[in-house]
Amino acid sequence: MSVIIDFSIFPMDKNEQSLSPYVARALDVIEKSGLAFELGPMGTSIEGEWDEVMGVVDACYRELEKDSDRIYINVKADCRKGRKNGLSGKVLSAQEKQC
Repeated sequence: MSVIIDFSIFPMDKNEQSLSPYVARALDVIEKSGLAFELGPMGTSIEGEWDEVMGVVDACYRELEKDSDRIYINVKADCRKGRKNGLSGKVLSAQEKQC
């Protein structure tokens, strides 16, 4: 079954102004997965089969776990049989219906 997730992950135990170095590490993991993804300002969307996508989430967690004592993860998922190119298709479908 195809799934699109939107998720965010970052450490909560860092007293730094910017968490972008940690987000960038997770983004490296996502890019290396080979799955379709889109980075957004508040999270990243990934599309693939359930086990593949959840494997990427786990790999991101494992990357940040190396030097974090507390990690925040938020995941939303849309699962649909037979969907292809959902990342672009969902957006395009909505845009086509705009007035």
